[in-house]
Amino acid sequence: MEDTHIVQMYWDRNETAISESAMKYGTYCTSIAQNILQNPADAEECVNDTWLHAWNAMPPHRPSLLSTFLGKITRNLSFDLYRKMHRKKRGGSQMDAVLDELEECVSGKDDIERQWEMKELIAEINQFLQKLPEEKRCMFVLRYWYVDSIGEIAERLGRSENYISVSLNRIRGKLHTHLTERGFEL
Repeated sequence: MEDTHIVQMYWDRNETAISESAMKYGTYCTSIAQNILQNPADAEECVNDTWLHAWNAMPPHRPSLLSTFLGKITRNLSFDLYRKMHRKKRGGSQMDAVLDELEECVSGKDDIERQWEMKELIAEINQFLQKLPEEKRCMFVLRYWYVDSIGEIAERLGRSENYISVSLNRIRGKLHTHLTERGFEL
């Protein structure tokens, strides 16, 4: 079924929209949640909550890319659940590694004083990513949006894990420089 038709069903308050979304994007959303949470039951809970959040968001929101819209909801719900479950201490999971890597170039991720800068920061990161070669951009997105492991990225791109690791390290360094040059206090 076409995304525009599914979105229209949400707007029409047709409950079939939920089952159509689950059928078309359930695997995609589950993959996102599973990469973040590393727990099938928690991932399933977040994906089920995704459909409810989509139902509540449409209307008034009419997403142009339903997959991105649903993926973002799933990702945010998964991060929220991850933070809730790991408030006291980090335990060395892949998610912790990803957060630690990004913290090197963008610190203060929970700092309330910086929340107002978030839109500008996001715009700068997007501008930076647009200038990267496609393969490097793909690496960055797979690692820091989809939370794929270094091994998964290496396999997907046909590169060695060392190549991916070194490339991501260099990209983070360049991102840090890019943001610093534009006045972001990191």
